[in-house]
Order: sequence, then C-alpha cells, then structure tokens
Amino acid sequence: MLLLLLGIIVLHVAVLVLLFVSTIVSQWIVGNGHSTDLWQNCSTSSSGNVHHCFSSSANEWLQSVQATMILSIIFSILSLFLFFCQLFTLTKGGRFYITGIFQILAGLCVMSAAAIYTVRHPEWHLNSDYSYGFTYILAWVAFPLALLSGVVYVILRKRE
Repeated sequence: MLLLLLGIIVLHVAVLVLLFVSTIVSQWIVGNGHSTDLWQNCSTSSSGNVHHCFSSSANEWLQSVQATMILSIIFSILSLFLFFCQLFTLTKGGRFYITGIFQILAGLCVMSAAAIYTVRHPEWHLNSDYSYGFTYILAWVAFPLALLSGVVYVILRKRE
C-alpha cells in the first residue's frame, strides 16, 4: 500500500511539474529566432541570447488559455492538498472522490487551454515557419496524466 501511495504522489507531482513548466517557460511556439509563450514574445540571436521580449497580445482567446492553465495548476495543487488531508481524516474503506474530481478538473482545464491554443494559433502567427515548442507538447502530455491520476484517486480506497 505504501508503494502504491508513493507512486500516486510521484505521478501527481510529475503532473504538477509539467503544468508549471508548460505555463512558465517561453517555448509554446518557436521559429526564426522567436519564441512565444502565454505571457511574452521573445526574439533571440543565433547564439541563443534573448534580445527583446514583449508581452503577448491581449486577445480574448489567449487570456482564456492563460486562465485555464492557471486554473489547472490551482486545481492540481488543491487536489494534492486534499489528498493529504483525506489520507489522514478519511475513514477506512472511503474513496478519494473530492481529490479525484479536482485532479480531473485540472486535466480538463489543461486540455481546454491546449485545444484553444491549437485552434487559434494560425490567426496569431500566420507565418508557416513557426512550429510548436516543447512546452506546448508538455501541456498535452500533462492532460492524460492528470486524467489518469484523477481516475486513480476516484478508484482508490483507503486502507489501514
């Protein structure tokens, strides 16, 4: 049982790390010496030094992506906190429903953010020389892992 709990916690922390990295790092779109994330657009030299960074546009869709990514982080942190609370207060045989629901909500939020970004990206960068960066991919990887973690929480029963 202890090994199972450790595995669940490691999975949850991995999801949190993926969510933080995909939200913070400036690599959602890369190409032609530019990198873009949810917060700023940066131009870099060939040696990799950052020259200029400007804040991203104020499009409503980009703000919704920012909000849902932040919500996914909040839901995932809240889910981890609730898991530890329920671990010590839940009666024997009880299920971690609340923890699972918040983790599933985190997964749905990150999926919504990545889907909106995917659909609206061509309107923002019309140049075809740009490609999706590694943090965009990390957001998509965090989605199934968060859902898996949430389903495991819902199925999990407390033992002594």
